[in-house]
Amino acid sequence: MKETSELNSESNGLLLLKKGQKGLVYALFSRMGLVILLLLLQLAALFSIFQWFENLLPHILGGTVLFTAGMVLYLLNSELDSTAKITWLVVIMMLPVFGALLFWYTQSEMGHRAVKKRIEQLIGQTADELPQNREVMETLQEENPGVACLAKYVNRTSCHPVYKNTTVTYFPTGEQKWEEVLNQLEQAEKFIFLEYFIIDEGLMWGKMLEILARKAKEGVDVRVMYDGTCEFSTLPHDYPKRLTKLGIQCKVFAPLVPMMSTFYNYRDHRKILVIDGHTAFNGGVNLADEYINHIEKYGHWKDAAVMLKGEAVSSFTLMFLQMWNLFEKEPEFDRYLKKPEVLPESAKGYVIPYGDCPLDHDKVGERVYMDILNRASRYVHIMSPYLILDGEMQTALQFAAERGVDVKLILPGIPDKAAPYALAKTHYEALLESGVQIFEYTPGFVHAKIFVSDDREAVVGTINLDYRSLYHHFECATWMYEVPCINEIEKDFQNTLSECRQVTKETIWKGYGKLKPLGYVLKVIAPLM
Repeated sequence: MKETSELNSESNGLLLLKKGQKGLVYALFSRMGLVILLLLLQLAALFSIFQWFENLLPHILGGTVLFTAGMVLYLLNSELDSTAKITWLVVIMMLPVFGALLFWYTQSEMGHRAVKKRIEQLIGQTADELPQNREVMETLQEENPGVACLAKYVNRTSCHPVYKNTTVTYFPTGEQKWEEVLNQLEQAEKFIFLEYFIIDEGLMWGKMLEILARKAKEGVDVRVMYDGTCEFSTLPHDYPKRLTKLGIQCKVFAPLVPMMSTFYNYRDHRKILVIDGHTAFNGGVNLADEYINHIEKYGHWKDAAVMLKGEAVSSFTLMFLQMWNLFEKEPEFDRYLKKPEVLPESAKGYVIPYGDCPLDHDKVGERVYMDILNRASRYVHIMSPYLILDGEMQTALQFAAERGVDVKLILPGIPDKAAPYALAKTHYEALLESGVQIFEYTPGFVHAKIFVSDDREAVVGTINLDYRSLYHHFECATWMYEVPCINEIEKDFQNTLSECRQVTKETIWKGYGKLKPLGYVLKVIAPLM
């Protein structure tokens, strides 16, 4: 504690790292550098084995053709989505044996079979923890049968009931969310659960950590969980130990270890904060200074989040505990899932907090988005930092526009990465031809993940319109129907739209012509990115 207090800064809150103790260079010359070296050696050995197997196949036309034909038939009859099938067909036709072995390795569940089984156990164990209120479902069925069908689908995937008695507050910026988070943390009495993709020391996290440390000292159960990729650039490997000294329990999801595993492909992209079971935050805002525009990386950072108060908070509590207890022998759920003692008065509308797990066959995030597109009658307005679509999602966007729905997309004007930005632009022309309107946020980077439709339905969460979010990440979001803040979400969309440039066929690649070849090449392997 003495060392910690010495690192305390009045301006930035509580900081645990000295200058130079984070970043890629520091990671490479620490334990992480050794882990990366060992992983690269294993990768080289794996490729050598693949090459050795390839040399076993007779290098005659007949042998190669028969092998490739067999793989083509297998892929065409597999359960992969059509876009992924095309990608693997190209890879295998170009590198028959090597490509086939790579395919089998990635599909083998090597390294995550045990985790998949454990997740299934936890979902089964908690299937009845949050029973659906029949009266709420019946009322929703009477009001809108189509929406009720969506609610039934989401609930069957992993205990995500639809709630009333929940208020939702919308935050159009990370700054506003952060300010309210500090206010709510100060009021915590029992427990505080945080699960975030990115945590980075600075003003935002420092001010929060200052409160968390004080609350832990007062006896509040404080738990922090973040994704293992933070070890690459923001937090050192021993950061959980530093938090433990403050009385804060900490876990790292899928930390990098010197062992090749397909599990590294699945990241915890969720952003969840739960306080005492009655208040929860969700949205696109991570815990780093760029998210509150305290520092500038890619121009102005546009993000969004929501705060829930009431019954629906229990779903976010359950989602957190499911991830926290992945490797706990005796998981505990019941005492944290009690109904809030005080419920919001006259809360209107319906709310479903839901999660998406990449290790099952339910692509919940994509299907919720597609269902909104398919039911919309007037408009669907969308914000997303990335646009890397499979055939089904692109068709849903196009079909909605072609049947007269006003479909608008707001994407970044200043990209954070060249490759996904180039890939996004390869979708523009087909979408524009169908009547989808595309806008780019000129002040900077859009990181918000928003769907809002017909002034009555919306989703705010962590789910991007790209392969990683829709297929490879653990995600979460808040679905809303007839909730008052939906008008604020649409107002924020219109305000953001006023700062955007509209994209036409002629301006798709304007200023980024050098990225065009990259985009079309990467589109072939988009599902692998």
